[in-house]
Amino acid sequence: MDLANPADHGFDAARLDRIGAFLERDYVGPGRFPGADIMVARDGVPVWRATLGAMRADGTAWRDDAICRMASMTKPIVSIAFMMLVERGLVALDDPVTKVVPEFADLRIYAGGGGEAPFLPGPLATPMRMVDLLTHRSGLTYGIQNRNTIDAAYRKGRLDGHPALDGNDAFIAGLARIPLEFQPGEAWQYSVATDVLGVIVSRLSGKSLGAFLHDEILAPLGMIDTAFFCPAGKIDRLTDAWMHVPGGRPRPFDQAATSFTLREPKFESGGGGLLSTMADYHRFCRMLAGGGATDGVRLISPATLRLMTANHLRDRDGAPADLPQVARALFSDPEQAGIGFGLGFAVVTDPVRNLTPGSAGEFHWSGIYSTKFFVDPAEGVSMVFLTQVMPSIVFPISQQLKTLIYAALTDSRA
Repeated sequence: MDLANPADHGFDAARLDRIGAFLERDYVGPGRFPGADIMVARDGVPVWRATLGAMRADGTAWRDDAICRMASMTKPIVSIAFMMLVERGLVALDDPVTKVVPEFADLRIYAGGGGEAPFLPGPLATPMRMVDLLTHRSGLTYGIQNRNTIDAAYRKGRLDGHPALDGNDAFIAGLARIPLEFQPGEAWQYSVATDVLGVIVSRLSGKSLGAFLHDEILAPLGMIDTAFFCPAGKIDRLTDAWMHVPGGRPRPFDQAATSFTLREPKFESGGGGLLSTMADYHRFCRMLAGGGATDGVRLISPATLRLMTANHLRDRDGAPADLPQVARALFSDPEQAGIGFGLGFAVVTDPVRNLTPGSAGEFHWSGIYSTKFFVDPAEGVSMVFLTQVMPSIVFPISQQLKTLIYAALTDSRA
């Protein structure tokens, strides 16, 4: 991918080079990340990139077209897909989820039990709305949070978007048997809500989620290497994945030659199933930086994107809130003060509270393998960062990279 002259886009090239030196010194060199790839762009134009280290345990150098597990960076793509259907009048944000998922008609609120005992019959849940799924205020959870018997039931049912699940209907049926942790709209909790959105996109469109994403987003944007599995012809580009080991080097646990991502999944996880590349995810960010359009292709309107990237979180009094004020559990980046949440994106509400340079209104998300992206509409700056070490919450890499990127910005529009 060709890079423009950083100075022509308001960046100091020498300061941008500090990012690569930092990653080598603090992460790749010591082995915390076996390898990494990062690209910075302004107004959708790439201006700087560094590719470092190895993409596999055998020492294979990180390729510039490496295929990575994007995990939760799937969520913004599926959220855009859902909002495209909203724009077509097929669904509304305040529609009850039961309009498309009738299996949720008898959801209950947790009242005890679980584990080796049955769940106690709790009160009926108030109607869950589509907006509750987009904002993670649905009352659903993730089994990987490992906090209570509800999470344990998710793990037992493999309901965290496991590719071996027997399709959309089996996933929904499994969720319908487990109580919600709280009434929809009452709090924020990271969850399988976007997997449910993926099922809704499939049911409303009459296509599989993968087919809808391909036809409506991936192919139009030229995201040719983004899919729910890695085909055999691209295995040489697939990365290994590693697990963080406290005090030691990460341990490879899903190696490319035998990876689960080589098999077409029975369940296409809208919350975490996509594979992608630097070039492809940059195209997605370029569309976001362009207000919903790029290179003559418009996916959503600027007004819809503004709604998606506004903070929708409120406290009990109805005042705007950030994640620490309303979240039951956090499972992403370690620093969330001054961060709100919109329709599929985390949103910076207050850079001062976040103690990180940037702009109010910048939006972003991460994946559990420590992949990251952000888009800053005020400055026109975007970043995509790829590595393959889980879990992401261990590393303060988002704040570190943003600090270095904004330190290199010489032509501020603020």
